[in-house]
Amino acid sequence: SNQKVARSNPRADKIKICRSAPEPATCCILMGFLCLLYPWSQVCEWREPEELAALLDLELRENGEPQHQLLQRIRDVAKYSVKTNHPRFFNQLFAGVDYHALTGRFLTEALNTSQYTYEVAPVFVLMEGEVLSKLRSLVGWAEGDGIFCPGGTMSNMYAMNVARYRAFPEVKLKGMWSLPRLAVFTSQQSHYSVMKAAAFQGIGTENVFKVKVDDRGCMIPEDLGETIELAKSQGAVPFFVHATSGTTVQGAFDPLEPIADICDRQGLWMHVDAAWGGSVLFSKEHKHLMRGVERADSVTWNPHKMMLTGLQCSAILLKDTTHLLKHCHSADAKYLFQQDKFYDTSLDTGDKSIQCGRKVDCLKLWLMWKAVGSKGLEERVDRAVAHTRYLVEEMKRREGFELIGKPLFVNVCFWFIPPSLRGKENSPDYNDRLSKVAPVIKERMMKQGTMMLGYQPQGGRVNFFRMIVISPQLSHQDMSFCLNEIERLGNDL
Repeated sequence: SNQKVARSNPRADKIKICRSAPEPATCCILMGFLCLLYPWSQVCEWREPEELAALLDLELRENGEPQHQLLQRIRDVAKYSVKTNHPRFFNQLFAGVDYHALTGRFLTEALNTSQYTYEVAPVFVLMEGEVLSKLRSLVGWAEGDGIFCPGGTMSNMYAMNVARYRAFPEVKLKGMWSLPRLAVFTSQQSHYSVMKAAAFQGIGTENVFKVKVDDRGCMIPEDLGETIELAKSQGAVPFFVHATSGTTVQGAFDPLEPIADICDRQGLWMHVDAAWGGSVLFSKEHKHLMRGVERADSVTWNPHKMMLTGLQCSAILLKDTTHLLKHCHSADAKYLFQQDKFYDTSLDTGDKSIQCGRKVDCLKLWLMWKAVGSKGLEERVDRAVAHTRYLVEEMKRREGFELIGKPLFVNVCFWFIPPSLRGKENSPDYNDRLSKVAPVIKERMMKQGTMMLGYQPQGGRVNFFRMIVISPQLSHQDMSFCLNEIERLGNDL
């Protein structure tokens, strides 16, 4: 109240209290926040691109617009955007919203600082160190290094770059001409960022050797060993093995112990891409999926996925204690990283990054973790897996739903077989007709706005649905609705 402010601040007469009319800009901010909280009935309100562009009036003009018009712009942006915090958004490896993390995101934007030196980000330099240390302890490392990156793709690129630097430190000074042909190894179902990293770093996508997977999508260690020998016979020099904990489509976990054995024998850097699956380390019941992760050299972990911190929040964690991350990436900019500062310059962490300006990504995770504790995050993981098991059992009881194996995680992959195709699996055009089912159902659900889930082909499998079950708002009723809706939208196909 005004009286409380007046008692605590002698300048209270100059402070605007929200009881009076707030500033117009504040109205825009509040409206945007309320749009996030609004209980939208639809996941999206679909419009064709031309119609949507006209509705939004995207043109940027010479003069600004009045505040009432800006407020309408904000309403329209929210109205026609996909509501990823809707309980029936199953489309991506992120969903829902944690309001503690959201508060941290608002505060980060308001403070608008760059996390490269202690002098401009003292709170966040210390906070990032604490959060990274806690994440490393869950991996199983008492010491190590790390940094927050703009997404899992960049985190994986960091790992490959540091691994190459450890094997061939001269590459930083002399470049690629000083190196032999290098070889990278990853599974057939790993994230496409491995190929991007090899292209971006000049290694070449032809030097990424794909290792076979089993029916669940997990890397076959025996084939990894054989593929390494194959690369050697072709004159390539192996240096990096990219394992995955939680593949994008099937949610598969590569067997880390036997992969680590091979890396130890061959002297290779072992990286674990746990961008998706890393959060199982919070769960006593499910952390066995990543047994052996402590033997890795580096780990990618995206808390913005299953932990719901919001985009973006991705960490690259390293076991290394020799400052490889800094040695690999530092440029020693004298105007920013002066060594004669009045404080401990090891707190200037920006030279470990390939970026200069770096967004603060630790606050939202720290605040959420403070609020719910490790126990609350464990319950979040366990609840998602329990919901997944319920969904699978419901599918088994319904005609027309065909699972693609038993889920290892919270990715549920399945076909919906419409009545016209049931019992016709041996027909010559069966796969061709089945491949068209998921795209049509997806189009119908998007245009009606009832829910969202993805589909894709994979290997020899024609288009199938991939449903991601992580939103904390989910109930059994939501999952029953999803199955009912697929039946409703697809029974006439």
